[in-house]
Amino acid sequence: MRLFTGRAYPELADEVASELGIPITPTSAYDFANGEIFVRFEESVRGSDAFVIQSHSAPVNKQIMEQLIMVDALKRASAKRITVVAPFYGYARQDKKHRGREPISARLMADLFKTAGADRLMCVDLHTSQIQGFFDGPVDHLFALPLLTNYVGSKVDRKNLVIVSPDSGRVRVAERWSDLLGGCSIAFIHKTRDPRIPNESVAGKVVGDVKGMTCVVIDDMIDTAGTITKAVDALIEAGAKDVIIAATHAVLSGPAIDRLKKSRVSEVVVTNTLPIAEESRFDNLTVLSIAPLLARAIKEVFEDGSVTSLFDGHS
Repeated sequence: MRLFTGRAYPELADEVASELGIPITPTSAYDFANGEIFVRFEESVRGSDAFVIQSHSAPVNKQIMEQLIMVDALKRASAKRITVVAPFYGYARQDKKHRGREPISARLMADLFKTAGADRLMCVDLHTSQIQGFFDGPVDHLFALPLLTNYVGSKVDRKNLVIVSPDSGRVRVAERWSDLLGGCSIAFIHKTRDPRIPNESVAGKVVGDVKGMTCVVIDDMIDTAGTITKAVDALIEAGAKDVIIAATHAVLSGPAIDRLKKSRVSEVVVTNTLPIAEESRFDNLTVLSIAPLLARAIKEVFEDGSVTSLFDGHS
């Protein structure tokens, strides 16, 4: 087994390597004056089972390109098998055409990795499950759900808990949260979105009884935090006693930090699939480590075991 990391988020790769008890293979990587990326591995990788970790954080295109180049270098250096580990999969929200003359960029991403030489993909909480079908090969779709539910469940009174989907599309995920937390109530926010305007939605009314309850608003990612903070406001106005936000990917673009700080939410719980700078952290932000899950999945793949077994049937 060989572990490789790009420059996007080496701290996560270090955590994974520590969990696995192996070193990260030394790599030289730098940018030329015009922005082109150069990568070279400092040790032989011939015959290795290679895992290339890179979170697609901002600037997304640079991180993706660096990972593609690393995969190409491994293929040309005769690695036996190459697994792309992308805890956050870039372009995942562009998974279908909303209108004519639009790309399906999530599919293009999968094609690029396959062409570069990837044999397998490993991701955490894809925006939609259908993305698994875009890659011509095995895709290990990992879930942060047990990690998040274990933490939230230890902090709240489950008898007065409501799991809230920020829109009707994530009600199924809310049901899985409810199952893991002992069958608590579910609600969702009715919202509308203009496909011509990115990162904006109009939060509507709360569907479900939240009066006097502790609400956990769940989502796969927090980008500009506009949708999710509007959901918090709607819940408070509907009589919720307390609101917690739980999401896997802390994208935190633009005004996100300011919006979350000003929000009436009591705690924001995320995982470290993406790097969060020290200046972007705030008092009621909790960051849970995804490294143990990634390490266990990598170990199962390397030993030809079962990745599905990691989720106790919730896969």
